[in-house]
Amino acid sequence: MPLFKKSNIKSENLPAHIAIIMDGNGRWAKKRGLSRNAGHQEGARTIRKIVESAYNIGIKYITLFAFSSENWSRPKEEVDELMRLCLDYLKNAEKETSDKDIRVRVIGNREGLSLEIREQIQKIEKRTENKKKMTMVIALNYGGRQDILQAASKLADDVAKGILKQEEITEEEFAKRLYTYDIPDPDLLIRTSGELRISNFLIWQCSYTEFYFSNVLWPDIKEKHLKEAIADYQKRSRRFGGL
Repeated sequence: MPLFKKSNIKSENLPAHIAIIMDGNGRWAKKRGLSRNAGHQEGARTIRKIVESAYNIGIKYITLFAFSSENWSRPKEEVDELMRLCLDYLKNAEKETSDKDIRVRVIGNREGLSLEIREQIQKIEKRTENKKKMTMVIALNYGGRQDILQAASKLADDVAKGILKQEEITEEEFAKRLYTYDIPDPDLLIRTSGELRISNFLIWQCSYTEFYFSNVLWPDIKEKHLKEAIADYQKRSRRFGGL
């Protein structure tokens, strides 16, 4: 198989969908005597670099865990800064990807977000809906259990309304009601900073996802680290419960 120049990634057998838990912003800042918000700001710059790298490599979907449903419990100053960064990223996303064929999707509970952020989500999703080479998914106010719960509620409602019969409930029907209804399950999940858990992220969708844990803090992540994760993925044999 052909290889990408200066890397050991095969151009075949690329993961179609990479999900990333971007962890370590606070620790990155603490090591440098900076505020946690400074770490989040540097982390936002890393997002731009990694999305571009994934696009150039040929990844079709990339999902970024930007803000979890549990993150609201953090200090108000930090939450406010994270929301500001999310809004700023959404405002600049179209401009920054104008020369690229990237669709933007946002998943999660939008009711908890400000009106300005909700309106910006609608704008960027509408303006990029016909782009096809890569879909960038931003998980914002997202929780895996919450996702399953809201899908189960929709399913129960559809049965009650007669849209679906109880005996017609399948995994496929359930998946259609998740926030990720139009997004394939991740092939590879990357978590940075050395933590070894998925923190309520894409619980249903990651049933057969390959996990890769890096000790590198998110603001320090570079293209070479992304390629290392992909190369590791390409060494694995995915059997999906079979032999």
